[in-house]
Amino acid sequence: MRAAHRPTLPRHLHPGAWWLWAVGLATAASRTTNPLLLLLVLAVAGYVVAARRTTAPWARSYAAFVKVGLAVILIRIVFQAIFGAAVTGRTVLFTVPEVPLPEWMQGIRIGGSVTAEALLAALYDGLRLAAVLGCVGAANALANPKRLLATMPGALYELGVAVVVAMTFAPQLVTDAARARAARRLRGQPDRGLRSVRATAVPVLEGALERSLALAAAMDSRGYGRVGTLPAATRFVTGALVLTGLLGICVGVYGLLDAGSPPVFGLPMLAAGSLLAGLGLVVGGRRTLRTKYRPDPWALPEWLVAVSGCAVAATYVWSAAQGVEGLTVPAMPLTMPDLPVVPALGTLVALLPAWLAPPPPRVGAGDSEAAPARVAAGSERDGTPAADVDRPREVSR
Repeated sequence: MRAAHRPTLPRHLHPGAWWLWAVGLATAASRTTNPLLLLLVLAVAGYVVAARRTTAPWARSYAAFVKVGLAVILIRIVFQAIFGAAVTGRTVLFTVPEVPLPEWMQGIRIGGSVTAEALLAALYDGLRLAAVLGCVGAANALANPKRLLATMPGALYELGVAVVVAMTFAPQLVTDAARARAARRLRGQPDRGLRSVRATAVPVLEGALERSLALAAAMDSRGYGRVGTLPAATRFVTGALVLTGLLGICVGVYGLLDAGSPPVFGLPMLAAGSLLAGLGLVVGGRRTLRTKYRPDPWALPEWLVAVSGCAVAATYVWSAAQGVEGLTVPAMPLTMPDLPVVPALGTLVALLPAWLAPPPPRVGAGDSEAAPARVAAGSERDGTPAADVDRPREVSR
């Protein structure tokens, strides 16, 4: 048995497996408005992050995304109370002074009676979006963005600069926020509260963007994403296939996340888009021949983690198709939501990566995520990459 297949061997899991697991959880969260299931999704994601995260700065992304989710819930409730969507109810909690609007703005109101049913519906919608954000934060906390970038196919290397900025902005934002809070503590200034956020928001955003751009510029200056020698017709076909495939994937993902979309916009569109994008990547990847220095393996733990996330998504999609009670909780009348058994058990399947995924390698006090690797015992003999390799290098031929 190869060393890469052992779930007990400390090594970094392939970042693509973590993203597939997180997308499966996000798909499940988007299919329900039951607060019990949504809280269960957040708890499962948080437990896996706590069990398998590293000491890297971006490992704190989950907490940051959860805080953003709480802000989303608050904003959703405030907007519901002020603007009053279509949700009405009988239990009036308080009344906001109403602003009279002209006749041509019928259907829109500012102020008026605020009911408990309307606020509860806003809470459910906000909690669903917060759960999706928590799943994305779990993927950012567990997957190294630089290692994910190293797995990009050759056809997308021209997009390397934009991808670097997009994939490293959120981790850099978390890192700069922690650095700014530490600096304020050293100066004896408060590092929590609204005043601290106001004082550090602009410097943190600017610093994160500058670091991402600096990394992208460094990659561009070293020839990352150079264009190979291919005929213009082949490049046109490659670009058309990849662009059409990516659009199909976006539509398919939206169809999976939106329970009210037509069925053709779900799995069929996702499969067709993946097929077209795969053909484009295969054709475009022939223009450059590249070897990878100690590439990340895709072994048994990666399959188990990815399948666990897909199983959760499949459970919720099946439950929605079968009309399982409790998956969608109405705001009217006011009732206590029940916990459906099948979706709850499907959500618990996502806990398996906490034990099936290999533990992250331990680093010393002076080491970091980008430190040179220490080869695990026997891994070189098996042809397996080192456990601690963090930055696979691209070598162009």
